[in-house]
Amino acid sequence: MTYLAYVAVFGVVAVLLLWFRDARIFFRTGLSGYRKAAYGGVVYGAIAVFGGACAMFSLELLGLGLILAALYLQGRVAREKIWSNEGAIERFIGTVPVQRANKK
Repeated sequence: MTYLAYVAVFGVVAVLLLWFRDARIFFRTGLSGYRKAAYGGVVYGAIAVFGGACAMFSLELLGLGLILAALYLQGRVAREKIWSNEGAIERFIGTVPVQRANKK
């Protein structure tokens, strides 16, 4: 196992965290762009996990290519703008008031 396998593991974790972020924003706001991104994140996460498995079994370049493709495709999904001018700390700890699209 070379250092590229560790890079692949980092890439898989990044793809999964982006998927969880999209799902969390969808559940908090109900916006359709994040719903599509969360559903697509399932597919992109599977591609990334398969790429990570390929990287572990000495096919590092193929695995890294699949992970990079998953990252690229995950970033191409159109999402609504939900942040205005709050700071990163306020967004991280969740103190920003959320405006729900599906408020009943």
